[in-house]
Amino acid sequence: MRVAAPRLVSLVAIAFAVLWALSPDARAHEPLLQMANVNVQGGEAAWHAERSFRLDWTQEPGPPAQAGAVVYQLYDPQGHPLGGPVRETEAVRALESIPVPPTPGIYTAQAWLENLEGEAGPPVTVSLRFDDAAPSPASPQAPLGWVNGGKPVTIEIGHPSAPLPLSGIRGYAVTVDRGDLTPPCAAITWCSPEETDLPGGIEDDALSLGVLPEGVNVVRVVAVSGSGVPSSVESAVVQVDGTPPLTSLEDPLAGWSNKPLRVTALATDALSGMDTSQGGDPFTAIAVDGNLATRTDGDSASAWVSGSGIHQLSFYGQDVAGNVADGQAGAPAPEQATVKIDEDPPAVAFAVSQDPSEPERIEATVADALSGPSGQHGSIAVRPLGSGGRFEELPTEVAAGRLVADWDSDSYSPGNYEFRATGYDLAGNATAATLRGDGAKMVLPSPLKTPVMLESGFGAKPHSWKAKKQVPYGRGVRYSGRVRTLAGAPVGGAEVTVTETFVAGSTPTNRATVVLTKADGTFFLRLAPGPNRQVSASFAGSRTLTRAAGTGARLAVRGAVRLHASSALARVGGAPVVFSGRVAHRGAKTSKGKAVELQFRYPGAEWSEFRTVVTDAGGRFHYAYRFSDDDSRGVRFQFRAVVPRQEGWPYDAGASRPVIVTGR
Repeated sequence: MRVAAPRLVSLVAIAFAVLWALSPDARAHEPLLQMANVNVQGGEAAWHAERSFRLDWTQEPGPPAQAGAVVYQLYDPQGHPLGGPVRETEAVRALESIPVPPTPGIYTAQAWLENLEGEAGPPVTVSLRFDDAAPSPASPQAPLGWVNGGKPVTIEIGHPSAPLPLSGIRGYAVTVDRGDLTPPCAAITWCSPEETDLPGGIEDDALSLGVLPEGVNVVRVVAVSGSGVPSSVESAVVQVDGTPPLTSLEDPLAGWSNKPLRVTALATDALSGMDTSQGGDPFTAIAVDGNLATRTDGDSASAWVSGSGIHQLSFYGQDVAGNVADGQAGAPAPEQATVKIDEDPPAVAFAVSQDPSEPERIEATVADALSGPSGQHGSIAVRPLGSGGRFEELPTEVAAGRLVADWDSDSYSPGNYEFRATGYDLAGNATAATLRGDGAKMVLPSPLKTPVMLESGFGAKPHSWKAKKQVPYGRGVRYSGRVRTLAGAPVGGAEVTVTETFVAGSTPTNRATVVLTKADGTFFLRLAPGPNRQVSASFAGSRTLTRAAGTGARLAVRGAVRLHASSALARVGGAPVVFSGRVAHRGAKTSKGKAVELQFRYPGAEWSEFRTVVTDAGGRFHYAYRFSDDDSRGVRFQFRAVVPRQEGWPYDAGASRPVIVTGR
């Protein structure tokens, strides 16, 4: 804790300390403490860029004598005190921070120790050198133009202009990079002695950078003050070039072309460049099939390539610095490339006949003697024979030399259809064909596959199949069917998908099950218990059989509810009978909030509703009923719970078994 002590109190304390020191009895009682080995962090002669100074010392005499406080007084560069003394009572072995004003200068601090009785020891005086002023920039002087690769580069540094910082110039910090904006010092506002590459002062102004890499190198320099404060960064560019230009084709053609091409070679040089206005003799050259090269000043040259076949190109360039890659006198060899031209279309034809095991598979061949058939482009299309309308493209599998499409003839009206195959070669030439390989026109009828039919319903045998059925809650049901051709032949081993679509309020909403037909074409499936649903069966067809679907069927399921009475006897005017129960809800999204009708009857009477209750989240309900009519004595009543059909409930109406309650 630091407290600014009044100056008068400090003078009195000092005077008292002097008198105490002159008293033998007092010295024997508590020794005066003095500072020894006083040290300013970084050294008293060092300049600081921060306003805070740390002061430490050793105490004499040492323990067991204890200091009660350390006091210091700060003076400006002219020797005038800055405020009153500052007294520290908590940390008495070092002053972690003595702040000086923000104006650079050499400040003085006088400090002393007090013993536990508040008596002051002899003071010590130290200098605090503060300077946070940045020097003026120092400018690096780099060689002009391009420097030959492989030679060391030396730069000179222009001195910072006056006025210089109070702490003077320690030296210069330098970095070299490829334009990465790397600062000479890691911290923006301070450079360490290790980061000062030229530490010999303002006149230490020349530095060898060694051999620099090819390209544009950026030299960055800061002048560093005596307190380590850097100037703003000044930079210069050193350009090094020892490599020929890079050459490439403007629009390189990786594959084949179906027409003559004008090719252009481009030369680029990231260093000295290809600009004819910068001196030297920059040019670009290109040659076709070993003929005399076409040479053009600057960074590009063009030539025509024509005629079917594979043509060889060579091209190179020379930059402003004279680096050339023409393969002469040890220079790198020119770049090479090929241009492939094919101006003839491919041959395309449909297969001579259909595969009996896959009648809807449409195939065509594509052949090309030079560039070869394309493995990416091509199509097979269809239209009604003689319609003259637009061909409809079919999903086509394209492979090198082959086009394959599957025609879903089930989806087309009966009749004859013609086909067209369009094939491409690798150069982009196309041929559209409507003939088979033997010259016959590619025409097919619809349908191509054998037609089949599917019959299905509830029950075990075809003559007993029903399209509607109602069952009690929790009971499964047999669903059967058969697949056969229109001629009556059974279709065995067919995959039939039985789809159950449950009514609203059910979970899940639908379920599909795949069953296989037996040798006689029949199939059956035991449908699991659950809510009301629509049931249908379908056959997706095969490579030789058409698809088919049976007529839909409806399965109705009666709801289920249980009822319990708390007593079989009901005292008239006595305690009520509590009726409770639960609604079964397998497959229902929720049973909460479902209406349940409570009904009663007595011998010779019809069922009558006396109360409607609502279920909770578990489907449970209860109701207390008090018998108050004297006519109920001796009467044997039947009670039941009924769950009616209602919105969001996926079951038909259902009733519980009656329970008997006798009045008395």
